[in-house]
Amino acid sequence: MRTTFLRKAGIGAAVAATAALTLAGCAGGSAPAADSGPELSDEPVTISLTWWGGDARAEQTQAAIDAFEAEYPNITVEPQYTDWNGYWDQLATSTAAGEMPDVVQMDELYLASYGARGALYDLGGLDVDTSDIADEALATGLVDGTQYALPIGVATYSLIANADLFAQYGVDLPDDETWTWDDYADLATELTEQSGGAITGSAQIVGFDTGGLKYWVRQAGEELFDESGDVTASPETIADMWQYQLDLIAAGGLQQPAAIVESQTAGISAGAIATGKVALGSAWNTQITALADASGADLRLVKLPEPKDVHPNFYKPSMYWSVSSKSEHPAEAALLIDFLTNSETAADIIGTERGIPANDAIREYLSDSLTPTNAAAVEYLGRITAGDAPVVTPNGASGIEGILQRYTQEVLAGQTKPLDAAEAFIAELQAEIDAA
Repeated sequence: MRTTFLRKAGIGAAVAATAALTLAGCAGGSAPAADSGPELSDEPVTISLTWWGGDARAEQTQAAIDAFEAEYPNITVEPQYTDWNGYWDQLATSTAAGEMPDVVQMDELYLASYGARGALYDLGGLDVDTSDIADEALATGLVDGTQYALPIGVATYSLIANADLFAQYGVDLPDDETWTWDDYADLATELTEQSGGAITGSAQIVGFDTGGLKYWVRQAGEELFDESGDVTASPETIADMWQYQLDLIAAGGLQQPAAIVESQTAGISAGAIATGKVALGSAWNTQITALADASGADLRLVKLPEPKDVHPNFYKPSMYWSVSSKSEHPAEAALLIDFLTNSETAADIIGTERGIPANDAIREYLSDSLTPTNAAAVEYLGRITAGDAPVVTPNGASGIEGILQRYTQEVLAGQTKPLDAAEAFIAELQAEIDAA
């Protein structure tokens, strides 16, 4: 067993909302101190592992559990899993009863809700090797300076370009190392014009997910949240995001509001990019596989415009591993996380099913076995420079995307002016955080 502790730990649904509130009275105090130093037992030990996902993930995870148990025969792992919505209901119930599973698959939206209330173990006192995880990725698991979660996979925000449509209408792909948002608008408008209106240059690019919002805010030198959980993005910056899109709609380079809503409602595999209605759009880099499979087109990952010497992009964890603060066997729980994170045996089984591995060495180990689109996603990770990790979504803000989408639709439909919507969005989001 490794003797190095978590070496970087010192770096700086309505049901889910109910779960966040419930935690305040059920966590039973703060998590164990980082220097408690739990040790592995020589006796038979049983720990539990819970996750959300479908049948394919369940089969792969069970195979990885089998491999872990073969290597550590005194440890038995009891698996639990369900779908996304049922998962958070189940986790809230077990946490309230003081029976949270030992190892928990965690999401960024709910990490602060569980971590800040003492439901999760401080990983700084557990034996997990993080030396192959970048500081900027590891920091995505911090809540108030404590490492409550270890990222499993990472993604970064990107643009998707349909190279087939660019070629069909005689338009060159952009130089994404030097271009600006003005260049993007010109290119999107040119694509619409060159196609004679057969396609629209761009799908909606920012305003429907927190990734695009955070990118836009960070490029202005701001952050969406601060360490205290306050919304710190200025209304002027958010209004600029919406005004940019209104101007692009007027110029013909961006889809009309009704088409934008239709695309968002259709989902990633039936939206405007996947169906070839646009030549440009935004997505997480890891979504290129689903988009390429659905479209059958030659899709390319393109960097978003960014100001000189500013790095607004960031690592988004696909999900995390966390340990329950109520675990009676935290050393064994940590050993399982270490195995799933660092073992080539586990990597051979799981591959990229939980995202492009946050572990650089495992990502390199898998490089020769990646599909072309996964390889493109990895290559894109290598091309961007990630800035500091954003503050984890504060407790109470897990519904941010629903709020954001509502105001975006109002602005694009001409029902609300950008600055008024920005001020209302910030006030509503802050009220949700304060109420929690």
